[in-house]
Amino acid sequence: MAATLLLWAAPAGAQTAGDLVAKNLAARGGAEKLAALQSVEFVGKIVVGGDFELGYKEIRSRTGPSVRYDLTLQGITQVQAYDGKMAWRVDPFGGRRDAERMPADDARALADGGTIDGPLLSARADGSTVAYLGREDFDGTDAYKLRVVQKDGAEYTYYLDPDTYLEIKVVEERTLRGARQVNTSEYGDYELVNGVYFPFSISTQSGNLGPYGGEKITIASARANISPGAATFAMPPSPPSSK
Repeated sequence: MAATLLLWAAPAGAQTAGDLVAKNLAARGGAEKLAALQSVEFVGKIVVGGDFELGYKEIRSRTGPSVRYDLTLQGITQVQAYDGKMAWRVDPFGGRRDAERMPADDARALADGGTIDGPLLSARADGSTVAYLGREDFDGTDAYKLRVVQKDGAEYTYYLDPDTYLEIKVVEERTLRGARQVNTSEYGDYELVNGVYFPFSISTQSGNLGPYGGEKITIASARANISPGAATFAMPPSPPSSK
């Protein structure tokens, strides 16, 4: 296991990266509760482009680790999934009803976003560096800032609420298909799921897509340790060709 490098330069008594990671872990529910959560399912809705609403379901599992997203409109479902090794999608809204493999960059982004712990609390296991950047105002909150840099160059800047130590904003920067992409997510309405806090309101804006690149997820319900099975995340076989 690679060790996390916690970087800081702070006077005695000041917050450090290590302090803030520990407080965020405690705020989420603690190491024991988090480790006991082997899978989680979220169900709700997603609004994209300002007013286009779809049904939303997300399943995360530590096996793999794996993740799957289902977006449904009028009985038609778009799927994106990562099975622990590769990612795939079914995009009927884009005219593709058969499963297709996703590029490696997209697979990595999908895998990072779908972990139960999240990039900050996964840093110790995956060898990422974590640095404390001081404090910055976010909507009137003097938030603590932490930057996570992963081994492949992807970066996450976390803004932690100074009272709860839960994340209220995360800026993700990574290279996708040769271009640097920046996504900014805001988190709220935290609820307990089997003793672990998760945001039930998530608003994300992609800086590369302008004002129409945003989405808002609202979670209505969640279930823990549901035993989804490997088939949930596995890419379905292509249908036999007709001759």
